[in-house]
Amino acid sequence: MTNSEFRYAHHPNDVKRYTTEELRDHFLIPELFVKDQISLTYTMYDRYIAGGAFPVTKSLKLEAIDELKAENFLDRRELGVINVGGKGKVTVDGEVYEIGHREALYVGKGNKEVIFEATEEQPYFYINSAPAHQAYPTKKVTKKEAQIVELGDSKYSNKRIINKLLVNQVVDTCQLQMGMTELQEGNVWNTMPPHTHERRMEIYFYFDLEEGQTVSHFMGQPQETRHIFLQNHQAVISPEWSIHAGAGTSNYTFIWGMAGENMDYGDMDGVEPYELK
Repeated sequence: MTNSEFRYAHHPNDVKRYTTEELRDHFLIPELFVKDQISLTYTMYDRYIAGGAFPVTKSLKLEAIDELKAENFLDRRELGVINVGGKGKVTVDGEVYEIGHREALYVGKGNKEVIFEATEEQPYFYINSAPAHQAYPTKKVTKKEAQIVELGDSKYSNKRIINKLLVNQVVDTCQLQMGMTELQEGNVWNTMPPHTHERRMEIYFYFDLEEGQTVSHFMGQPQETRHIFLQNHQAVISPEWSIHAGAGTSNYTFIWGMAGENMDYGDMDGVEPYELK
């Protein structure tokens, strides 16, 4: 079973007048994992889709949602999957891929059938998708194959490891890029100093957050910032004009996914912390 919801894009001048409730209604994705369902959010920011597949008692087939006006989900799209739970299986047009904890799978345009299923463990498949103009091969990517970068400093509470899993230096994609950032123990700030990149939008998905703890995700234009508090297994949409940073009451891990006209990971417009308002 595949369920979906639709989100419009927003002008930054409108967003700065939103109440807390309106901000959460438009940008927070509160529930990605529903038992025996695929839950998707289709956003008009670069027509990006984010969601989760949570097979518990049965396998789940990825179906084309109404917004796609297509016979199959991947007729004009590419797909990225990162498993944040126990080992599971993803079957793509009959070929089975075992996807372990924190492993990724890229599925190219044109594949007809994608099926998610549990094994003896319970997987949580986090899904991102973007429009695609070319078909690239399906490829599994483990953390050993990722590009790994260490950033930050414990002095500034932002020491972190960035695992670039589905980026163009690791796997061929059209525009989809995904990776995973791990905050080290005692560090709470992500993407600080922050940045914007008007060539790409982004979605952050937070997980491995200790029960009872929270992350405050900062968004908005650098001189008009807003915040949204998130819990474990929740995601937030980041427009191209918005910063995307966060601070938690404990350390955590998050997955960043993005799409747009530029595949250069380093294409960022940096903002110094003292410039934020």
